[in-house]
Amino acid sequence: MSINIVEKIDDQVKVNHVLVSVSDKSGLSTFIPRIIEMNPHIRIFSTGGTFASIQGILGEKASRWLMQVSEYTGQPETQGGLVKTLDFRIYLGLLTETYNDAHQEDLKRTKSVPIDMVVVNLYPFQETVSRKRIPVETARGNIDIGGPCMIRAAAKNFIRVASVVDPGDYDIIIKELTASGCTTSLKLRFQLAQKAFDHTATYDRAIATFLRARQFSELKTCYAIPV
Repeated sequence: MSINIVEKIDDQVKVNHVLVSVSDKSGLSTFIPRIIEMNPHIRIFSTGGTFASIQGILGEKASRWLMQVSEYTGQPETQGGLVKTLDFRIYLGLLTETYNDAHQEDLKRTKSVPIDMVVVNLYPFQETVSRKRIPVETARGNIDIGGPCMIRAAAKNFIRVASVVDPGDYDIIIKELTASGCTTSLKLRFQLAQKAFDHTATYDRAIATFLRARQFSELKTCYAIPV
Protein backbone atom coordinates (compact mmCIF):
# COMPACT_ATOMS: atom_id res chain seq x y z
CA MET A 1 0.00 0.00 0.00
CA SER A 2 1.30 3.42 -0.97
CA ILE A 3 1.09 6.06 1.77
CA ASN A 4 1.00 9.74 0.87
CA ILE A 5 3.68 11.76 2.60
CA VAL A 6 2.34 15.30 2.90
CA GLU A 7 4.86 18.13 2.95
CA LYS A 8 2.78 21.19 2.11
CA ILE A 9 -0.28 22.24 4.12
CA ASP A 10 -2.08 25.41 5.20
CA ASP A 11 -1.84 26.56 8.79
CA GLN A 12 -5.19 28.36 8.55
CA VAL A 13 -8.13 26.57 6.91
CA LYS A 14 -11.39 28.36 6.12
CA VAL A 15 -14.46 26.60 7.48
CA ASN A 16 -16.88 26.40 4.55
CA HIS A 17 -18.41 22.94 5.03
CA VAL A 18 -19.32 21.37 8.36
CA LEU A 19 -20.80 17.95 9.15
CA VAL A 20 -22.75 17.81 12.42
CA SER A 21 -24.16 14.63 14.00
CA VAL A 22 -24.20 14.61 17.79
CA SER A 23 -25.66 12.64 20.65
CA ASP A 24 -24.98 15.48 23.10
CA LYS A 25 -26.75 18.48 21.57
CA SER A 26 -25.86 20.91 24.34
CA GLY A 27 -24.38 24.15 23.07
CA LEU A 28 -25.63 23.76 19.49
CA SER A 29 -28.15 26.59 19.89
CA THR A 30 -25.22 28.99 20.33
CA PHE A 31 -22.52 27.29 18.26
CA ILE A 32 -24.47 26.92 15.01
CA PRO A 33 -25.71 30.53 14.72
CA ARG A 34 -22.24 31.84 15.58
CA ILE A 35 -20.45 29.94 12.82
CA ILE A 36 -23.12 31.06 10.35
CA GLU A 37 -22.66 34.65 11.52
CA MET A 38 -18.94 34.39 10.77
CA ASN A 39 -19.43 32.71 7.38
CA PRO A 40 -22.88 33.41 5.88
CA HIS A 41 -22.02 31.10 2.96
CA ILE A 42 -21.27 28.09 5.15
CA ARG A 43 -22.94 24.75 4.36
CA ILE A 44 -23.91 22.42 7.20
CA PHE A 45 -24.59 18.73 6.53
CA SER A 46 -26.51 16.75 9.14
CA THR A 47 -28.65 13.69 9.83
CA GLY A 48 -31.63 12.51 11.88
CA GLY A 49 -32.27 14.13 15.22
CA THR A 50 -29.34 16.51 14.86
CA PHE A 51 -30.74 17.80 11.57
CA ALA A 52 -34.11 18.40 13.25
CA SER A 53 -32.44 20.22 16.15
CA ILE A 54 -30.46 22.52 13.86
CA GLN A 55 -33.55 23.13 11.76
CA GLY A 56 -35.34 24.21 14.90
CA ILE A 57 -32.48 26.50 15.88
CA LEU A 58 -32.33 28.22 12.48
CA GLY A 59 -36.07 28.35 11.83
CA GLU A 60 -37.67 28.96 8.44
CA LYS A 61 -34.39 30.10 6.85
CA ALA A 62 -32.59 26.84 7.76
CA SER A 63 -32.38 25.62 4.16
CA ARG A 64 -30.00 28.49 3.35
CA TRP A 65 -27.29 26.68 5.28
CA LEU A 66 -28.56 23.22 6.25
CA MET A 67 -28.68 20.09 4.09
CA GLN A 68 -29.51 16.47 4.85
CA VAL A 69 -26.55 14.15 4.33
CA SER A 70 -28.85 11.92 2.28
CA GLU A 71 -29.64 14.84 -0.05
CA TYR A 72 -25.93 15.50 -0.53
CA THR A 73 -24.94 11.87 -1.10
CA GLY A 74 -28.04 10.92 -3.10
CA GLN A 75 -28.48 7.86 -0.88
CA PRO A 76 -31.45 7.66 1.53
CA GLU A 77 -30.85 6.57 5.10
CA THR A 78 -31.48 2.85 5.59
CA GLN A 79 -34.19 1.58 7.93
CA GLY A 80 -33.48 2.38 11.55
CA GLY A 81 -30.66 4.73 10.58
CA LEU A 82 -28.38 1.74 10.01
CA VAL A 83 -26.42 3.54 7.29
CA LYS A 84 -26.45 7.34 7.11
CA THR A 85 -22.97 8.77 6.68
CA LEU A 86 -20.92 5.82 5.38
CA ASP A 87 -20.66 7.19 1.87
CA PHE A 88 -17.79 7.72 -0.59
CA ARG A 89 -18.53 11.44 -1.01
CA ILE A 90 -18.45 12.00 2.75
CA TYR A 91 -15.09 10.30 3.26
CA LEU A 92 -13.62 11.88 0.16
CA GLY A 93 -14.56 15.21 1.70
CA LEU A 94 -12.95 14.28 5.02
CA LEU A 95 -9.73 12.68 3.83
CA THR A 96 -8.66 14.67 0.77
CA GLU A 97 -5.47 16.73 0.98
CA THR A 98 -5.44 20.29 -0.30
CA TYR A 99 -2.27 20.06 -2.41
CA ASN A 100 -2.81 16.55 -3.76
CA ASP A 101 -3.86 16.95 -7.41
CA ALA A 102 -5.36 13.45 -7.62
CA HIS A 103 -7.53 14.12 -4.56
CA GLN A 104 -8.72 17.40 -6.02
CA GLU A 105 -9.61 15.66 -9.28
CA ASP A 106 -11.62 13.10 -7.32
CA LEU A 107 -13.57 15.91 -5.67
CA LYS A 108 -14.34 17.44 -9.07
CA ARG A 109 -15.20 14.08 -10.64
CA THR A 110 -17.73 13.24 -7.93
CA LYS A 111 -18.95 16.83 -7.47
CA SER A 112 -17.97 16.55 -3.80
CA VAL A 113 -16.75 19.23 -1.41
CA PRO A 114 -13.96 19.22 1.17
CA ILE A 115 -15.42 19.03 4.67
CA ASP A 116 -13.52 21.38 6.95
CA MET A 117 -15.04 20.55 10.33
CA VAL A 118 -16.77 17.51 11.82
CA VAL A 119 -18.86 17.98 14.95
CA VAL A 120 -19.63 14.47 16.17
CA ASN A 121 -19.92 12.94 19.61
CA LEU A 122 -20.99 9.43 20.51
CA TYR A 123 -23.72 8.20 22.80
CA PRO A 124 -21.90 7.05 25.94
CA PHE A 125 -22.05 3.29 25.50
CA GLN A 126 -21.12 2.76 29.13
CA GLU A 127 -24.40 4.42 30.17
CA THR A 128 -26.34 2.11 27.87
CA VAL A 129 -24.83 -1.05 29.34
CA SER A 130 -24.79 0.11 32.96
CA ARG A 131 -28.37 -1.03 33.44
CA LYS A 132 -28.45 -4.36 35.23
CA ARG A 133 -28.13 -7.36 32.88
CA ILE A 134 -28.91 -5.49 29.69
CA PRO A 135 -29.45 -7.98 26.82
CA VAL A 136 -26.59 -8.42 24.40
CA GLU A 137 -28.87 -7.48 21.51
CA THR A 138 -29.79 -4.15 23.09
CA ALA A 139 -26.11 -3.34 23.54
CA ARG A 140 -25.24 -4.50 20.02
CA GLY A 141 -27.92 -2.28 18.52
CA ASN A 142 -26.41 0.73 20.30
CA ILE A 143 -22.95 0.32 18.78
CA ASP A 144 -22.29 3.34 16.57
CA ILE A 145 -20.34 2.72 13.37
CA GLY A 146 -20.62 5.89 11.30
CA GLY A 147 -19.84 8.25 14.17
CA PRO A 148 -16.46 6.73 15.12
CA CYS A 149 -15.53 6.43 11.44
CA MET A 150 -16.18 10.13 10.81
CA ILE A 151 -14.32 11.16 13.95
CA ARG A 152 -11.31 9.03 13.05
CA ALA A 153 -11.25 10.24 9.43
CA ALA A 154 -11.42 13.88 10.48
CA ALA A 155 -8.83 13.43 13.23
CA LYS A 156 -6.48 11.57 10.89
CA ASN A 157 -6.66 14.50 8.49
CA PHE A 158 -6.00 17.15 11.14
CA ILE A 159 -3.74 18.85 8.61
CA ARG A 160 -6.97 20.21 7.12
CA VAL A 161 -10.02 19.11 9.16
CA ALA A 162 -11.14 20.08 12.67
CA SER A 163 -12.62 17.12 14.58
CA VAL A 164 -14.90 18.39 17.36
CA VAL A 165 -16.12 15.79 19.87
CA ASP A 166 -16.64 17.85 23.03
CA PRO A 167 -19.30 20.59 23.35
CA GLY A 168 -17.03 22.04 26.02
CA ASP A 169 -14.69 23.11 23.20
CA TYR A 170 -17.29 25.17 21.34
CA ASP A 171 -16.31 28.41 23.07
CA ILE A 172 -12.61 27.90 22.30
CA ILE A 173 -13.40 27.16 18.67
CA ILE A 174 -15.70 30.16 18.31
CA LYS A 175 -13.05 32.39 19.86
CA GLU A 176 -10.48 31.25 17.29
CA LEU A 177 -12.89 31.48 14.37
CA THR A 178 -13.87 35.00 15.41
CA ALA A 179 -10.26 36.15 15.61
CA SER A 180 -9.17 34.54 12.35
CA GLY A 181 -11.98 35.17 9.87
CA CYS A 182 -13.65 31.75 10.36
CA THR A 183 -10.48 29.70 9.96
CA THR A 184 -8.97 27.01 12.17
CA SER A 185 -5.26 26.85 12.95
CA LEU A 186 -3.09 23.74 12.68
CA LYS A 187 -2.46 23.96 16.42
CA LEU A 188 -6.18 23.85 17.22
CA ARG A 189 -6.84 21.04 14.73
CA PHE A 190 -4.02 18.97 16.24
CA GLN A 191 -5.32 19.49 19.77
CA LEU A 192 -8.83 18.50 18.68
CA ALA A 193 -7.45 15.38 16.97
CA GLN A 194 -5.76 14.30 20.20
CA LYS A 195 -9.07 14.58 22.04
CA ALA A 196 -10.96 12.87 19.20
CA PHE A 197 -8.84 9.71 19.31
CA ASP A 198 -9.24 9.61 23.10
CA HIS A 199 -13.01 9.79 22.57
CA THR A 200 -13.16 6.86 20.14
CA ALA A 201 -10.69 4.82 22.21
CA THR A 202 -12.84 5.21 25.33
CA TYR A 203 -15.93 4.25 23.33
CA ASP A 204 -14.33 1.13 21.84
CA ARG A 205 -12.94 0.09 25.23
CA ALA A 206 -16.42 0.25 26.77
CA ILE A 207 -17.78 -2.02 24.02
CA ALA A 208 -14.90 -4.49 24.35
CA THR A 209 -15.29 -4.63 28.14
CA PHE A 210 -19.02 -5.30 27.87
CA LEU A 211 -18.67 -8.08 25.29
CA ARG A 212 -15.82 -9.74 27.17
CA ALA A 213 -18.02 -9.99 30.27
CA ARG A 214 -20.84 -11.78 28.43
CA GLN A 215 -21.18 -15.53 27.96
CA PHE A 216 -21.95 -17.20 24.65
CA SER A 217 -24.89 -19.00 26.29
CA GLU A 218 -26.59 -15.61 26.78
CA LEU A 219 -27.08 -15.27 23.02
CA LYS A 220 -29.68 -18.04 23.08
CA THR A 221 -31.93 -15.80 25.18
CA CYS A 222 -31.69 -13.03 22.57
CA TYR A 223 -31.99 -14.81 19.26
CA ALA A 224 -34.11 -17.49 17.65
CA ILE A 225 -31.37 -19.65 16.17
CA PRO A 226 -32.52 -22.17 13.53
CA VAL A 227 -31.65 -25.75 14.45
